[in-house]
Amino acid sequence: MLEFKNKKIMLDCGIHPGLNGMDALPYTDMIEAHEIDLLLITHFHLDHCGALPWFLEKTTFKGRVFMTHATKAIYRWMLSDYIKVSNIAADQMLYTEKDLEKSMDKIEAINFHQEVDVNGIKFWCYNAGHVLGAAMFMIEIAGVKVLYTGDFSRIEDRHLMAAEVPTITPDVLITESTYGTHVHEKVEVRELRFTSTVHDIVSRGGRCLIPVFALGRAQELLLILDEYWAAHPELHDIPIYYASSLAKKCMAVYQTFIGAMNERIQRQIAISNPFVFKHIQNLKNVEHFEDIGPCVIMASPGMMQSGLSRQLFEAWCTDKRNGVVIAGYCVEGTLAKHVLSEPSEIVTMTGQKLPLRMSVDYISFSAHTDYEQTSDFVRTLRPPHIVRVVLVHGEQNEMMRLKAALIRDFEDNADFKLEIYTPRNTQAVELYFRGEKMAKVMGVLASQRPHEGHNLSGVLVKRGFNYHLIDPSDLASYTELSTSSVSQRQMVYFNAPFSLLLHHLRLLSPDAQQILLHGRVAIKVFQGAVIVSQEESAAAIEWCADHINDMYADAVMAVVLQLQANPDLVCGLDGKEDSKKKKETKFPDRLLKLMREMFGPQNVNWSKEEGSKIEIVVDAAKAVLDPLTLTVECEDESLQHLVSAGAKRLWTALQSC
Repeated sequence: MLEFKNKKIMLDCGIHPGLNGMDALPYTDMIEAHEIDLLLITHFHLDHCGALPWFLEKTTFKGRVFMTHATKAIYRWMLSDYIKVSNIAADQMLYTEKDLEKSMDKIEAINFHQEVDVNGIKFWCYNAGHVLGAAMFMIEIAGVKVLYTGDFSRIEDRHLMAAEVPTITPDVLITESTYGTHVHEKVEVRELRFTSTVHDIVSRGGRCLIPVFALGRAQELLLILDEYWAAHPELHDIPIYYASSLAKKCMAVYQTFIGAMNERIQRQIAISNPFVFKHIQNLKNVEHFEDIGPCVIMASPGMMQSGLSRQLFEAWCTDKRNGVVIAGYCVEGTLAKHVLSEPSEIVTMTGQKLPLRMSVDYISFSAHTDYEQTSDFVRTLRPPHIVRVVLVHGEQNEMMRLKAALIRDFEDNADFKLEIYTPRNTQAVELYFRGEKMAKVMGVLASQRPHEGHNLSGVLVKRGFNYHLIDPSDLASYTELSTSSVSQRQMVYFNAPFSLLLHHLRLLSPDAQQILLHGRVAIKVFQGAVIVSQEESAAAIEWCADHINDMYADAVMAVVLQLQANPDLVCGLDGKEDSKKKKETKFPDRLLKLMREMFGPQNVNWSKEEGSKIEIVVDAAKAVLDPLTLTVECEDESLQHLVSAGAKRLWTALQSC
């Protein structure tokens, strides 16, 4: 279980191969199924997906569940076979065929590298190489990335490619520790030992049992045996059986997903189908088998806890000519794990004790990563500074050995700081991250290349845990939001002449001008941001609401209210234009008088010729003042400020008279 930013993700939902009924389930009583947002299944093995129908149909889980297309295709047949071979009473079964069928409708299939977003949780998957369709998931929440490998293998075999190494570095790596510090044999050595062992057993007249899961390593071993038999004519009379009720269905799935296999298989399929075997026959059940001489039988399940492999083992274990080859990983509590300790006798499913005389060989073809692969995988990922690794899917001793070995492996590397966690079942690992919030600029705002010091203004949109900065005009294009404008209109009692209002609004905003609006006299202020129209005994103020226009409207409102509240300001405007002209002609003289009072008569000169300017000299600093435009030219900033401020104050004072 992953939990971060109030999002909960369940990684795989399997059963314990050595247990039955409710005992085989994961610790579901420790979680609240209805709180889980997402369930990701890495591959079709029972210890990773065996409890899925029960979880989807018997609990309150309402989230979404994902797996790859190949995994979904094989999941259906694997669990159907599990239901049939389970050696328990019907009332103890976790689920039925009907539950399995219903679960299929709830499973969503994804492609490798396809990015999916579920309620702010982004994830995509890589090829894990373990079995056909196996995936490792990269999960991202609020910028924090977690890579969950599931079961994976970095070694390419006869039909599957090696696991990919993500190009994106995760913040946390959750990886299997199945084999601990064990290092697998070289492929060539392992295959030679396997074929030699099988050859020896049948050569002495014995029957060779190879317990396997219906899909996965079985296909690898079938390819090896078929090739070996073809190269040894003396073995052609000895039959090889693939004893699985899923044989034909499984082969159909493998032939469908050839594109998910390695280049060797893809090249070979153009010539002939490598999964159409010349020396291997399908065996559906024991009733169709004539046990009359040496043979090789690959039967499921791989850990011999029940089913056909268990029946054949109990039938053959007392004959020393026979042999069993354990070719995969075995879980504690299963018969396959028990016989590796070479006991003198075994207990059958009916409780009978039988002597164990057949040979027992362990040749691991398990497509799980070993120590060298795991160490190389961590190094190739190139995590930044602190490497947080959580070891799962392994026995405690193996996990601790792997942890110690990895620490030794990286202790001399100054660039890496390893943090390795080996939690027990149901034990929480708490990690803390200090994520940076970054916003992605989109649309019109992203049309120009930014430069240092440039400020961007837009609408900050949060979607899940992602932030986008967008111009309001782009909201409809990049989001489900739409923009709208609010037009405001306010009526104020006003019985003064409208020409007087125009005069005072020009003092507020020099660009104020009178217009006709729908046949009525109106005033446009602040470049048209605010419109004041004349109504009967009222002034109507209209504007499009935003933070700037609202301030403009408040200023206009203040002027209207001031005029209405001060009757003395309301005087006849007859001859006002003449008065204005007189003020304009007298203003330069008054300005000259003010400057001489401020800086002394001897320091201020003006020829009063048309177009001439007033010169002010103070302590070698010279300022030139234009009496018409009130612009000041001066290199001394303090003098320039004094002259400019004095001239503007005089102009404002005279205008209000």
